Amino acid sequence: MAYKSILTIVTDIDAAKVQIDTAVALARREDAHLEVLCLGVDRTQTGYYYAGATAFIQQETVERAQEDAKKVESWVATRLGAEDIRWASETVVSQLCAIAAVVGLRARFSDLVVLGQPYGNGRGQELEAIVEAAMFEGQVPVLVVPDGFTGEISGRRIVAAWNQSNEAMSAIRKALPLLKAADLVDITIIDPPAHGPERSDPGGQLSQLLARHGVHAEVSVLAKTMPRVSDVITRHVGDTDADMVVMGAYGHSRFREAILGGATRNMLEKATVPVLMAH
Repeated sequence: MAYKSILTIVTDIDAAKVQIDTAVALARREDAHLEVLCLGVDRTQTGYYYAGATAFIQQETVERAQEDAKKVESWVATRLGAEDIRWASETVVSQLCAIAAVVGLRARFSDLVVLGQPYGNGRGQELEAIVEAAMFEGQVPVLVVPDGFTGEISGRRIVAAWNQSNEAMSAIRKALPLLKAADLVDITIIDPPAHGPERSDPGGQLSQLLARHGVHAEVSVLAKTMPRVSDVITRHVGDTDADMVVMGAYGHSRFREAILGGATRNMLEKATVPVLMAH
């Protein structure tokens, strides 16, 4: 397995600079084709305006979304025009409620989707919708790049968060091209259950699986000494000087995650290194 088709989705030029740099670097390293979706977002919701105003407002917001998409398209063409990689761009306008279909259709034919942090000052709700659409409708791994990242995925030391879940297993399988290239993969387990199937050897079978793929893996078993699992992982990343995290996403229902937060959202909010997630 290799990443030969990489997709990135741009809605805001300022927020996308880091993710574009990362996507370009990955495409060059993997000898992959980079697809860029230049997305203009129409944020109107039909039915929320006074009588007689809906058509006018919708036309205005659609035109604004089209202008935004064209600006993104022009910036992408300038940014990638001199790069020594294979790339193509597509310009689309979508209502917020239709992002799942628009992104999912394109993501499902990609090996990897590279996106920026969906949370933070000035970040629209469409960014979270794009991340979820790629993972759920596209069924593809998503590499979320934090603000301030340099753009180069070194993969020297990767923390693979392991809790025996299907989501964690899916993320690790889909991250194999990066794990095989890493100097060390740290299988990180937090408070393994005393009566679980791996009680006598936490992470042992996963370590064996990865070793057969040529991955140099070690196991770290940590206590949950902080309220959130994501906080323990983040601290471990800093303590070990890791440069990437691989983890399963949305172990609970998305509705519950949206209400209570959850490890997925907390991790993406506080990420200081790239995080590869899959469901």
